[in-house]
Amino acid sequence: MNESAGSEGFGNGSIRVVIADDERLVRMGLRVVIDAEPDLTVVGEASDGAEVVPLVRELRPDVVLMDVRMPGINGIRATEQLVGGMAEPPRILVVTTFEHDDHVYDALRAGAAGFLLKRARAEEMVQAVRLVARGDSLLFPAAVRELALRHGADGRREAAAVDRGPIGRLTEREGQVLRLMATGLNNGEIARQLVVSQETVKTHVGSVLAKLGARDRTQAVIAAYESGFVLPG
Repeated sequence: MNESAGSEGFGNGSIRVVIADDERLVRMGLRVVIDAEPDLTVVGEASDGAEVVPLVRELRPDVVLMDVRMPGINGIRATEQLVGGMAEPPRILVVTTFEHDDHVYDALRAGAAGFLLKRARAEEMVQAVRLVARGDSLLFPAAVRELALRHGADGRREAAAVDRGPIGRLTEREGQVLRLMATGLNNGEIARQLVVSQETVKTHVGSVLAKLGARDRTQAVIAAYESGFVLPG
């Protein structure tokens, strides 16, 4: 079942959100939190991945809150279809119960911009939506490092390893920036660490993403881990 909101209540510049979760109470809770904010609007809901893909194509939201464990098509496959099948896909924020769930890592590799715990406070949820809507990534470095370590240890890393070639094309400074990105630092923090301007860091980040073929910082960090350029732990 999917539920679409009408056009009433839309404000100029409002961030449009679709919620995908097989638990109705979870969807209701997320809708209450998001619709309470003047700059956020829930435009639709889906109860599984098979529903969310056509719903997103129809409604064109800015952000999708995506549960990874859903019947039918799970959130990982739905993320792949949206990221790979749309010219301008929405930003996808995985909503999960456990931060160390392997499904989270697979969803990040599929193109999700970050993840959020279902037990997060309301203010954390809305800030996360705003963050990814403006093109940033939501990383939890410790959790991503642990997931990367597990994936490297269980044999799956070899099957889906990122080619080291693009990593090798990074300059020394770009490599430093990528390593600091992997620790979760934002541009301002990286600038202070390297004693350069934020504009310089922004230029380096853009170059790193372009050379790695990464959509965002999340994808770049995962590439760094899977290539062995940044070691977990």
